Amino acid sequence: MEYKDYYKVLGVKKSATQDEIKKAYRKLAVKYHPDKNEGDKASEEKFKEISEAYEVLGDPEKRKKYDQLGANWKQYQDAGFNGFGGFGGQRGQPGGGSYYYTFEGDPSDLFGGGFSDFFKAFFGGGGFPGGAGSRSSRSGRSSRGFDSMFGQSVPGHDLEGELHITLEEAYSGTSRIVKVGKEKIRVKIKPGAYDGLKLRVRGKGEKGRGGQAGDLYLTVRVEKHPVFERKGDDLYVELPIDMYTALLGGTVQVRTMSGLVNMKIPEGVKNGQLLRLKGKGMPVYGKHGHGDLFARIRVVLPDKLTSEQKDLLKKMKALDKQFV
Repeated sequence: MEYKDYYKVLGVKKSATQDEIKKAYRKLAVKYHPDKNEGDKASEEKFKEISEAYEVLGDPEKRKKYDQLGANWKQYQDAGFNGFGGFGGQRGQPGGGSYYYTFEGDPSDLFGGGFSDFFKAFFGGGGFPGGAGSRSSRSGRSSRGFDSMFGQSVPGHDLEGELHITLEEAYSGTSRIVKVGKEKIRVKIKPGAYDGLKLRVRGKGEKGRGGQAGDLYLTVRVEKHPVFERKGDDLYVELPIDMYTALLGGTVQVRTMSGLVNMKIPEGVKNGQLLRLKGKGMPVYGKHGHGDLFARIRVVLPDKLTSEQKDLLKKMKALDKQFV
């Protein structure tokens, strides 16, 4: 029987933290999930393999048992045991300290089926002395081997998804109805939400089997806006002005997320110059205050000039030469 190196399956070191194991599992689960690889048998088998690995390594107590027993797998196999039938002695030897774990039925039923022979032999089932359905036990251990090793409860997996919102919704805050199984959940999004923001809804992931439900993780995706460009909490907008306002200065209206506001244009403003409106950017997510809005000046030249305008420009050009 092939030994299953669950650490290798998830691509983590044996010293990995539970959080690192969780992150590795999520990344692989998204990559090989059947919904994204329909009809791909290789991806389906890979998904089963990483799910099996996470069933063990994702739970600290199960992981501890796996580390203790897994290190001696070759020793037990060489000794002729089918799975882990005995620990510390052979069956029938008084005082040998052997424990016989059995499980009534297929242990994979606890996890939805599809687990390997190694998993079944390691954690209960046909590989144990007495066979499935046996109630033999030693040293006060439960006759239900899987339960006695890991407990009856099985926590649910975390679920992931995306929420798409507009920039206006990100500015004012919004909510979305998310359907998880048969349940509908309203998820609130605070003002200032940004692209890539991770939201966690506790206990709304996959239901556990007698254990705690997983969590729901949602990534916010903010759609691009046709007028505003967002950089952090600041907004950028293009502001077209005529050449006369650029030369002489004046007041123009600027569009912001909260409506039109007046902005003073200084004399001799340059094309492409940025003018700031303080506090007219995006709300700072989870905090008080706003970013700023920057208006990028775009000087618009007239399509045609009258004779009088041309004469005036020529006079201006002549005057400029006097100061060169």
